[in-house]
Amino acid sequence: MTGGGVTAGIDFGLTLAAELAGPVVAQAIQLVLEYAPEPPFNAGRPEAVSEAVLARVSTLAAAGGMDLAEEETTVRRLGADYRARGAS
Repeated sequence: MTGGGVTAGIDFGLTLAAELAGPVVAQAIQLVLEYAPEPPFNAGRPEAVSEAVLARVSTLAAAGGMDLAEEETTVRRLGADYRARGAS
């Protein structure tokens, strides 16, 4: 079973359409596509999940040699750099 990238691509396309042609055009495209995603879980943000899920992610990340605090620091720094260049 697979499904990776499909909704992300549509989301990006709709965001780009909104930037280029405005939100009304982007919403019209979404309606024509009948695109109304409903994720199977509300687990897309840390504040939306249980402590058990957060602990599991930490365990998996550590097993893979990933430091989540370091990753967050890097993402925040890159975001600040991006905004500072006026690319927001």
